[in-house]
Amino acid sequence: MCQVEEEYNEHLETKPVLRVSRTCVKCKENTAVLIIRVGDAFCRNCFKEYFVHKFRAMLGKNRVIFPGEKVLLAVSGGPASSSMLAQVQEGLSRDAPKRLRFTPGIIYIDEGGACGQSAEEREKAVVQLEDIFRKTGFPYFVVSLEQVFSLPDSVLEPVYGGPEGSDLSYKAAVDQYIQQNKVKQRAQDSAIREAHEAIDRHSVQSQCSPDHRLALERLFSSLKTLTAKEDMLQTLRQHVILHTARMKGYAKVMMGDSCTRLAVKLLSNISLGRGAALAADTGFSDPRYGDVVIVRPMRDYSSKEIAFYNMLFGVQSIFIPGLDTKVPDKASIQRLTESFVIKLQADFPSTVSTIYRTSEKLHTSCPQLNTTEPTAKCLLCLCALDTKADEASAFNATQLSERLSERKAQRDSSSSNLTVNSSSSCGREGGCASDGCCSTLRAAVSTDLKSLLCYSCRLTIKDMTEVDTLPRYITSEAEKRQRRAQMKQEISEFLLQDEDEAEEE
Repeated sequence: MCQVEEEYNEHLETKPVLRVSRTCVKCKENTAVLIIRVGDAFCRNCFKEYFVHKFRAMLGKNRVIFPGEKVLLAVSGGPASSSMLAQVQEGLSRDAPKRLRFTPGIIYIDEGGACGQSAEEREKAVVQLEDIFRKTGFPYFVVSLEQVFSLPDSVLEPVYGGPEGSDLSYKAAVDQYIQQNKVKQRAQDSAIREAHEAIDRHSVQSQCSPDHRLALERLFSSLKTLTAKEDMLQTLRQHVILHTARMKGYAKVMMGDSCTRLAVKLLSNISLGRGAALAADTGFSDPRYGDVVIVRPMRDYSSKEIAFYNMLFGVQSIFIPGLDTKVPDKASIQRLTESFVIKLQADFPSTVSTIYRTSEKLHTSCPQLNTTEPTAKCLLCLCALDTKADEASAFNATQLSERLSERKAQRDSSSSNLTVNSSSSCGREGGCASDGCCSTLRAAVSTDLKSLLCYSCRLTIKDMTEVDTLPRYITSEAEKRQRRAQMKQEISEFLLQDEDEAEEE
C-alpha cells in the first residue's frame, strides 16, 4: 500500500543539486567551463593558453629538438597523439607567438594484422586518418606492421651518436636559423612537402604481401599470453618507426604518451622486469638508438586534460581496436595495471601525478661507453643488457633452474625418440643429423637467443612456442653477434688487456 500521504514523509529532505558557478582561476573574470583538479577551474580561453603553454614549455625546457631538424610525429589516431598533432600544427602557424622551428612529418603504423582486423576495417581506418593528415599539409607515411618481415639487417645495428648538444650549440643553432631568409625557407619547405605528399603516400595494400600477412599471424599466434603479444607488438612497432625515420632522414620521433599512459607503463614495466630501462621508457627523451631520439612532449598532460581539449576545440581522433580491446582486466599485466591505476585515480586524484613525478627522478645507471668495445644492448628493445648479475643473485638462481629443466626435458625427449623412427618424426629424408632431433636444435637456438636479450625480453621469448617465427633481421643479427662472440673467444688469448682489466683479474 502506498504511504505517500503519511505524516513522517514531511521530514524527508531533498538532496541539493551541485552546480558549478565558479570563475576562472587565471583571468578571474569569465565563468569556468571545466575543472581539471580541485581548485583548478578554467574558462575556455585560459585553458587553451594553459594547454598550449605547457606543450611549448616542455620543448623549450629540454632543448632536445634543434631548429631546422626533421621531426617525425608518431600518430596512432588516439586522443593523445591527435592532440599532439594539433599542437604542432598550431605551433607552426604564422599567427603563433613563439613559432616552432622544426620540420614535421607524420607516420602511422597499421597494426590491424596483429589485432585480427579485416582488410575492410583496416582500409577504413587508413582512409579516415589520411583525411586528417592531408589537412595538416605535412608529409605522411602509412606503414603496415607486416613490413617488419622486409626490414634490412641494419635496423638492429647499434649507431653511436656524438654527445648531446649543449646550451651554447643550441643557441648558435637558433641564431643561425633566425638569420636565414625566411621567405626562401618557406618556399623550400613547401616544395619539399609537396614532393613528399606526391611520393610518400602509401596504401596498406601496396606495402604488405600475403606472405607477410601470414608470417605476422603465425608470429602472434605463437605467443601464448596477451602480455607477451603486447610487448612484442610494442617492440616491432618501434623497429618500423626507427627504420622509417632513418630512411626519410628524421633525427627525432615524437610519441604521444600522456602522463596517465606513462604512469601505467611505469608500473607494468616494473612487473615485466624492465626496471633497468624505466628511465628510457618513460623519460622525455630516449637516446637508446643513437642517431634517432624518441621524444615525449605530451608527458605532462593527463588523459582528462587531453579529452577536455579535444572536445572543446574540435580535435578529431579515431578509435582503432587493439589487442586489449574488450578483454577482461586480468587478461594481461598491462591491462590489469591500467585498470588498477584508473580505478585508483578515480578515488585518489593524485595517484597518476605521484607515479609520474617518481618516474622523473629515475636515471639509468650504465657503464661508460668505450670506443673500442661499446656496451652490449638487447637484441629486441636495444636497451643495455641487465643480465650481468652476481653469482649469488636471484637472477642466476632462476637461470640455473631453467638450465636444469631444459636438460631434463632434453633427456626425456631423447629417450622417447629412441622408440620412434627418426625419419618419420622430422619428415626429412634419411632422418636428422647425428647431432640430435629438430626439437633439440630449436631449443638450442632459443637458448642462444636468450643470451642476447635483457631480462624482460627473455620472458617474452619464453612465452613463444616457435622462435622461428621471428622476422629475419632479428635472427640474422643474433647469428652475427654469436659469431662475433665466438670469434672473440677464440682469439682472446692473443688480445692485449687494459691495465684496469688485468688488475681485476
